[in-house]
Amino acid sequence: MDPFGSIEAQDAALTTLRNAAASRLASSYLFEGPSGIGKELSAIALAKAVIGPDAAARIDAQNHPDVRVFEPREDGKRNIKVDFLRDEILKYAEFAPFEARDAFLIFPQADVSFPAEIPGSANALLKTLEEPRKGVHFILLAERPDRLLPTIRSRCQRVRFRRLPDPVVTSILARHEVPEADRAAAVALADGRADRALTLAQESRATELLDLALRVDDAASKNRPGALLNIAEELAKHADLELALTTLAMYYRDVACVAVGLPANAKFLSAQEELSRSARIGAARATERVAAILEVQESLLANANKQTAMDGLMYRLRSI
Repeated sequence: MDPFGSIEAQDAALTTLRNAAASRLASSYLFEGPSGIGKELSAIALAKAVIGPDAAARIDAQNHPDVRVFEPREDGKRNIKVDFLRDEILKYAEFAPFEARDAFLIFPQADVSFPAEIPGSANALLKTLEEPRKGVHFILLAERPDRLLPTIRSRCQRVRFRRLPDPVVTSILARHEVPEADRAAAVALADGRADRALTLAQESRATELLDLALRVDDAASKNRPGALLNIAEELAKHADLELALTTLAMYYRDVACVAVGLPANAKFLSAQEELSRSARIGAARATERVAAILEVQESLLANANKQTAMDGLMYRLRSI
């Protein structure tokens, strides 16, 4: 069985990995692209392809000694602390592989585990990447590779993964038995990410996010201080603030399209009247609002205070 066979819509990346498995592996890889598009599945598939089919079941069960997956820690800033890296991860790499000829260390969110602004672990990892041990392969997965040290990026063979086409995401939802009536809205806001589509399909979340985006726009347009503060507080307390902000940015991208006479994307077909009304601000101002939202998302990644960030965003949207 082809270990890469279940991974969809990533032909270019899988060609690179198949060729590497059949010939010569790099000591370190950087898989780039959003979550939910097959990066981790591909990393596991590469390990299976190299170690062999007899080990596939153990690799899937996460009990093969030569395939280890290291997630970010669950608390604080979630970066991997330097002591854990040296005592657990790099010590493991020093003695691996144990059974096979090759060992794989996989980091599903390397940009969270080793951010450049917290350099201790990043520098310790870099030293290992600069002096690779034969048969030991590091696979770093990153949504935002620019958060990694440039020197780490330069030591890795970079493999780009693309967002999934909407029909592929729809088929994934069908396989997960998502009701057909809930699929379209989830796919529209998922932006090519299967994990996000599955989240959005739960309990009409896509509809709720669109409603929130419309209320943010209404508050920014009417410029009432009380309404601005209320919606900022609601955003700050949202269970998935990143997704709420991404939905808002998508909305203003569509506003910009409508403002210049282009058709809106399918994401907001149920809000055509609101889009037309919002488009009165013009494409330039809508684009500025997108930029403001993206800047706030970056500040949140650097652990900005959510309430302060949302207060600032709402007053900035009001002024644009």
